[in-house]
Amino acid sequence: MAATVPRHAFTAQIEDILTRFFGEHAKAVFANSPLLGYLNHKTKSASRGSKSRGSFANHYALYVLVEDYILKGFMPGQSRAGTYDTYEGAIYSDLHRRQRELPFGAKLQNHALNTRLNDEFRKFYPLLDKEPIVRDIARPRYWLQEDLLKVSVTGKDGQTHEFNIAGAIIDIITAYVAAKREAFEGFIESCRELALLEDVDGAQAVAFVESQLRPEVDARVFEIVSFAILKAYYGDQQIFWGWSRDAITEESLTLYKTGRTNANDGGIDFVMRPLGRFFQVTETLDVNKYFLDIDKIQRFPLTFVVKSTASAEGIKAVLAGQALVKYKITSVVQSYLKAIEEIINIPMLLERLSTVIAAGSIRAVLDEIALQSKVEFNYEEASEDEADGDESD
Repeated sequence: MAATVPRHAFTAQIEDILTRFFGEHAKAVFANSPLLGYLNHKTKSASRGSKSRGSFANHYALYVLVEDYILKGFMPGQSRAGTYDTYEGAIYSDLHRRQRELPFGAKLQNHALNTRLNDEFRKFYPLLDKEPIVRDIARPRYWLQEDLLKVSVTGKDGQTHEFNIAGAIIDIITAYVAAKREAFEGFIESCRELALLEDVDGAQAVAFVESQLRPEVDARVFEIVSFAILKAYYGDQQIFWGWSRDAITEESLTLYKTGRTNANDGGIDFVMRPLGRFFQVTETLDVNKYFLDIDKIQRFPLTFVVKSTASAEGIKAVLAGQALVKYKITSVVQSYLKAIEEIINIPMLLERLSTVIAAGSIRAVLDEIALQSKVEFNYEEASEDEADGDESD
């Protein structure tokens, strides 16, 4: 039975691509394909108004396996069509290398190929007994579940037609990445233009930074902007410390970003020296995520930077309520809540931005945003690829 396709801004582009491939059967193909339904969900963040995180790991795990399927000649009409069940499988190192050649893919790890794509796909289709990736861990070799590439629909003539969606998947992912790239490069260009101004226009700069702190912005952009504001804010504060009373020194608080926004870093996004404070950026109010992060660092005090306009007290009350339902034992809940050193929400970030502006440090915020954005989105690496004529798509 055909499913109803949820719509968002990028859905129209998916439909256009499917129409190019399948003509009058496009809508039925879309509705009958779990793999296309999954991709429809995973491309929500192409819209600037989406709350979805713009991540490419699962897209690229699917992309490289479909690409391998096409290049090795298993599509209908190709030399090896109908023999994929005897294929020796794609070599893991080849797939991983290919992922890293794609735009934004230079730092991708192996999680999506190994488990995450299948795990996430199962969440959307729990009753389906097929997963996108089949793998032999011992060798290691990888295959795509070919049955998910084959979509049967009933045409207006009452006949059953079968279509292979491999080519359409490549084009959909390519179009999604192009949309994200355009948005990210526009964001970076805005940073650059503001940074090049001899005299930073305070109102223009503030408007730009504030626009990146809305609940609906991309989670990675929010993390970068939050870091830039907090780094400048804490950088204007000094403490006096030392190993003995006779060896006290003055030192500014310094915030460090521990890695990329999708890194598996144990629940630490920023670290402050010399106080040793840990910060985690999140967009959820799911208590399980907070307590998992707290457990990862053995309940060491942790500050959460939350992409929400709700008050810090309100956020903590929501977490406490969920925790009591889950654990029932007040002492257990309190032990977790005590590990939340501070909750920094969007209004608090804006207040700290005002403090930074008053201190004349807005340029430092803009420069940091531009720097971290280039690192996060592999901007310079992508530009070099284009200059060499080595663009993968």
